[in-house]
Amino acid sequence: MDHGGPTGRPNRTLPRVTEPLAAAAAAALVFTATNIDDVVVLTVLFVAARRTGRPRPRHIVAGQYLGIGALVAAAAVAAAGLLVVPDPWTGLLGLLPIALGVRALLARSADDEPPAVVGGLLGVAGVTIANGADNIAVYVPVFRSLDPAAGLVWLLVFAALVAAWCAVAARLGGHPQVVGLVDPTRTRR
Repeated sequence: MDHGGPTGRPNRTLPRVTEPLAAAAAAALVFTATNIDDVVVLTVLFVAARRTGRPRPRHIVAGQYLGIGALVAAAAVAAAGLLVVPDPWTGLLGLLPIALGVRALLARSADDEPPAVVGGLLGVAGVTIANGADNIAVYVPVFRSLDPAAGLVWLLVFAALVAAWCAVAARLGGHPQVVGLVDPTRTRR
């Protein structure tokens, strides 16, 4: 307590409730920005699960958690490694997804076959990881700046939002109009 207030009474500060709330809001914003495309991918997977039985819904959810977990772990390790790198240089990480995209574009050939259908948990995790270059490019500089308490808040928010993403995609994957868009062989009602 500080006894140096102008009235001689102790200055009391409110508990730092706003810091975890601000961390949760920032985590939700970053997760949404980097994973909005996953709703589409997950919806297509849930449509496939309803139509063919593969991948199973539990594999979709577990694979999404595994994939996001791998992306977060990779970003956390990279962020820890970058603690020795000066701040202005970490901004160059934004060029990583662009470089990966250009490399993939140049590596394509005219006879590339369409990708195989995802069959299980590891396939879903692989799709999530392959779709996650933007996640790592955003997460690394952010994770580098977080203290452990804020990092825990971010992990909890990410875990909750993975569940929300899967629930929304499962719901969309059962909607007749969405199924008709994704799987044109099905007749619309």
